[in-house]
Amino acid sequence: MVIPNQPIGQTIEHPRATMVLVLGVVSLMCCGVLGPVAWALGKQALDQINASGGALSGRAQVMVGYILGVIGTVMMIIWALLFLLVMIGGNA
Repeated sequence: MVIPNQPIGQTIEHPRATMVLVLGVVSLMCCGVLGPVAWALGKQALDQINASGGALSGRAQVMVGYILGVIGTVMMIIWALLFLLVMIGGNA
């Protein structure tokens, strides 16, 4: 990743920080399939922020999106298991 020349002490926000946050929120609210996407992109962004040596910011946004992505993924799995149980078990 190329970081543009910035004055010393000034950081730029990671380009995917907002996208990871939005994907995490959407995965939790309505579309659980986006949870693993937010999870993977969040992990990549966190690794890049850590490797930048302080040149990239947006860690808080990425962390929130990452955590929401994990929660959205877990909820998607739970809903899928419940759906399968209802389909297999009938009207139990």
